[in-house]
Amino acid sequence: MDCEFSGATPATLAEFNLAGGVDNLQTFYDISLVDGYNIPMGINYIPAKNTTFIPPNLTNCACIATAGWVYSPAGNGTFYSNCPWLNLAFPPTHPGNGIYPYPDDNVERPAFAPCNSACAATGTDKDCCIGKYHDPHICKPSQYSKSVKAVCPDAYSFAYDDQQSTFIIPKGGGWEVVMCPEGRSTDILRKLGSEMFELASGGKLSPHTLKRLRNATYVMEERGSAGGVRPWAIMLMICVVVACSWTIF
Repeated sequence: MDCEFSGATPATLAEFNLAGGVDNLQTFYDISLVDGYNIPMGINYIPAKNTTFIPPNLTNCACIATAGWVYSPAGNGTFYSNCPWLNLAFPPTHPGNGIYPYPDDNVERPAFAPCNSACAATGTDKDCCIGKYHDPHICKPSQYSKSVKAVCPDAYSFAYDDQQSTFIIPKGGGWEVVMCPEGRSTDILRKLGSEMFELASGGKLSPHTLKRLRNATYVMEERGSAGGVRPWAIMLMICVVVACSWTIF
């Protein structure tokens, strides 16, 4: 698969680097909202023979925030209430005299409300982390980035969000990219960070760690939800041999 273009913004992306790390023996992947978003998305990992030991609650991430797709109880909010008004790709018409409110005067937004990222909306060096802002110590998250990160903690929200958004596992296996899954957004990298670090740094998990990850109380109550996602409309099996981004329109 040769993926050269990311498509028109705003678009939710699934990104993969299949030859990551110093020795090219790791896979890096993420759900990216850096180019904005349009639909919920999940990534399910399909283990290879050398990775069957990894439990799915460490690998299967999801960004699910549109109200119609969220299981009850839903504590993660909704996309359309978290997109800054000026970032909306298709802002709704004001029900009054046609004057747009500031910032939005509680105007009800449609269930499908694609949102441009700060970079796509303004094109400035500051929001795009380019020019003098091409530095992780200088370029900071925008209001857009903070809003979507609160809704989808495991998703990439701006150019220098990689430390909180990239999944790193041993090389091998495949992926199922799920468009419009039901469920809830995952919070794996923050709440199961020590386990993810162990896997990323050593390529394996200790018996003690595996035992913890099989404990539903530990995973669900103490460390947060980190389960898989359930498909609703479309599922794509990605059998890839090169690094690529799969763009969802």
